[in-house]
Amino acid sequence: MIRTLLARAGLVATATFAATVLTAAPAAAHGADAPDGTDYRTRATGVTPQRPGLEVRVVEAGARLELTNDTGRAIEVIGYSGEPYLRVGPDGVFENSRSPATYLNRTIAGDTALPAEADPAAPPTWRRIADGSTARWHDQRALWQESAPPAQVRAAPDREHRVRDWTIPLRDGADPVTIGGTLDWVPPPDAYTWWAVTIVGLLAVGALGLVAAAAPAGARALSALGALLVVGGALAVGYPVGRELDAGAHGVGGVLVGLLSGQIWSLLTGLGAIAAGWYALARRPAADFVVTLAGACVALFAGVGNAAVFARSIAPVPWPPELARVMVALVLITGTGATAAGVLRLHAAPKTPAPTGPHPTGPR
Repeated sequence: MIRTLLARAGLVATATFAATVLTAAPAAAHGADAPDGTDYRTRATGVTPQRPGLEVRVVEAGARLELTNDTGRAIEVIGYSGEPYLRVGPDGVFENSRSPATYLNRTIAGDTALPAEADPAAPPTWRRIADGSTARWHDQRALWQESAPPAQVRAAPDREHRVRDWTIPLRDGADPVTIGGTLDWVPPPDAYTWWAVTIVGLLAVGALGLVAAAAPAGARALSALGALLVVGGALAVGYPVGRELDAGAHGVGGVLVGLLSGQIWSLLTGLGAIAAGWYALARRPAADFVVTLAGACVALFAGVGNAAVFARSIAPVPWPPELARVMVALVLITGTGATAAGVLRLHAAPKTPAPTGPHPTGPR
């Protein structure tokens, strides 16, 4: 019976994964092309001259800039040809549909085809795109757009390099203002080391499945799996929360909107792993099956989906990249390890002996 349920659950999980891949929509809270990690560190050094109430910061691991204007006046962001590109003020955020930057900045690669109406010399045509006083946008002046690293990086890739200092012009009425910042190359970590540690860890967790299902050793092993899965699920929820905060989400409501629109699978599988862990701690019937399925889902959607951070020096979260790698490694270890352990425990579960009795035809 358990094997039949497991086979059916596998089919359901496979179908769910296929549907997710085929129907996945771009994230709404953060950019659709928000990176999972990068080796280029973008920093904003400030606004010159200073304007009280005008703040700029880098979000999405450097992929976007965020400008918040609480000065009470409209501030314009100037495009690549000196034309007005964005206007941020008390009445909301507007983009100039005649500015080429409006279209080029829609993707991090800047590869959007320009429509015929894009003309930096034409008078601006403003289109409202958001309420509030905060704008976020890709800006090629703060990014490295080439596929190959800079020459100094190719010469010494194991060292940190200043790629360039960058500036973005603004306009406060008739007064020019400038955003300043830096772009640096940061050597990536050794991904093989992180994968090796992860594999050793998940094998150790999976070894819990070798403990027979009989009490008391089997019961203790099941409780250990449950506790580990609760930890992995909590980390699987915490990581996308960090991504939303790094993408500029403000307050509980902003984070929830971002999670539900752009990080829904990681969130749901993390919560499911926590629930499955508690189920195993309570030693409920079919707990091995529940642990197996929940572990596989959290490893796939919250672990593998964020594993790019193993090979990137800058992580899309507001805490150190080393901590981000540890979190992803633990999600993979607990999720994949719990799956392996659950399968082994299901396989080792004692079989119910067939009933014995007199031969149906009676004695000969």
